[in-house]
Amino acid sequence: MDQREKAFGWAARDSSGLLSPFSFTLRANGEEDITLKVLYCGVCHTDLSTIKNEWGNAQYPVVPGHEIIGVVTDIGLKVSNFKVGDIAGIGYIAFSCLSCENCSSNFENYCPKLVPSFNGTLPDETTTYGGFSNKITINEHFSVKIPENLPLPGTAPLLCGGITVYCALKNYGLNRPGLHLGVVGLGGLGHLAVKFAKALGMKVSVVSSGGKREEAMKILGADSFLVRGNSEEIKAAQGTMDGIIDTVPAVHDIVPLIGLLKTHGKLLMVGSPDKPLELPVYPLMSGGKSIGGSMIGGVKDMQEMLKFAAAHHITAEVEVVPMDYVNTAMERLEKGDVRYRFVIDVAETIEAE
Repeated sequence: MDQREKAFGWAARDSSGLLSPFSFTLRANGEEDITLKVLYCGVCHTDLSTIKNEWGNAQYPVVPGHEIIGVVTDIGLKVSNFKVGDIAGIGYIAFSCLSCENCSSNFENYCPKLVPSFNGTLPDETTTYGGFSNKITINEHFSVKIPENLPLPGTAPLLCGGITVYCALKNYGLNRPGLHLGVVGLGGLGHLAVKFAKALGMKVSVVSSGGKREEAMKILGADSFLVRGNSEEIKAAQGTMDGIIDTVPAVHDIVPLIGLLKTHGKLLMVGSPDKPLELPVYPLMSGGKSIGGSMIGGVKDMQEMLKFAAAHHITAEVEVVPMDYVNTAMERLEKGDVRYRFVIDVAETIEAE
């Protein structure tokens, strides 16, 4: 492979977040690396927050995208899990040390040296550019095999949104049949939380804006629906839920959510507001309740999640868009105007500068 092979994508140059065509040099394919021709890439709220520098960590130019599905076009000499022509997926992680306690426990997502698959800098000082591009190179350890029966556009969001909710439920013990789970927010993460929880045999109540009641129950299969701003509905459901997964990426009041939990219930935070939330302690103490957080998942869990999704026919509800629609998609995402995840048809619509 040409050590200086050119690639192209769409990048943000500043905190306006405006994306435009961008050419770059693809990282050389090393002995343990695979290179993918990108087929599809999901659009996650993390992409939006990063290109607008909401978290203060943007390294412009930023080529976003970390829900990547592609076909393997090149492999290194020591690659053992993939061959040319395989369909592979890449999520948020491009590098971890593979030797710390977290990595040794298959929690690469909590490695102190984690480098994301976009907007990051690898140990060799190369920049990671994400899936809003025609090609990507990555160590095979951080890529997963895509089950043959899963449609690719709807599978792309599983590589961040799906693994985020799957691991949160698994690691906090909220993945058992018969438990009652609350899902707060019915966007990209929330609708996948409903699908995974129902497949796990759980009772699911969605807590969201009133306009999504019919979608939640008739399309996604939720058992009940609570309007977040309806105090009577919230009061009637007090103390009924074993756990709640909160997917909202904006500042909001969590006190009413704590009240929905049973004694010893757990509130899991998987959204990432750009400002701190108020956390009253007494409502937790008075019911023996707890709040925890979870961020994506490790590679082993990613492959396990995909196997489960394939067995239960779980994919995201998506709106497939062309590459040149991406700025409009970001504007709509910011307004919550998507059901439920944008996915870019990269291979068919991206063009070089």
